[in-house]
Amino acid sequence: MNLNEWFEKGMSAEAYINSMTKNKEGMLSIYNQFSISEQDQSRLEQVKQQNLRAIVLSEDWCGDAMLNNPILLRIAEGAGMEVRFLLRDQNLELMDQYLTNGTSRAIPIFIFIDQDGNERGKWGPRAPEMQELVDKGRAALPDKEDPDFQKQQLQLYRSLGQAYQTDPAIWQTVAASILSKLL
Repeated sequence: MNLNEWFEKGMSAEAYINSMTKNKEGMLSIYNQFSISEQDQSRLEQVKQQNLRAIVLSEDWCGDAMLNNPILLRIAEGAGMEVRFLLRDQNLELMDQYLTNGTSRAIPIFIFIDQDGNERGKWGPRAPEMQELVDKGRAALPDKEDPDFQKQQLQLYRSLGQAYQTDPAIWQTVAASILSKLL
């Protein structure tokens, strides 16, 4: 399938959100609290002229999707960009074209396309600054064989999830990263 066909296959944001069973509350919390800065809003006028659309490879259980998807939706609103969601695990044919580091099915992945279905940019699964934060947290974990590994890993992911939902600086970092792919 070409990217236009994948886009047509995707769910609207409303349908995706309505289908969510995990992280819905966190995603909606970020969406309701985050807004595009005036400076970024004026930059989005340039994006509007490109008439872009976005395909989002995602799953509702993913903490990074909980953080990044609502920020993309706000950017899309400001840019007049239609967004469609595809579940990663049901669309591996497309997902496998957008592997992170050539091996990982990390999500979310945002594929920006023009009206003819040509790819104009790709973003994901994390802003570089967020990747550094995650890498730093993982580096502090004990070896996988350590009896405390799973407990500490779970603690790390819980604290990241809490920060994702409450830290406006994180939201701005993600927005700047996504915008850098559009401008």
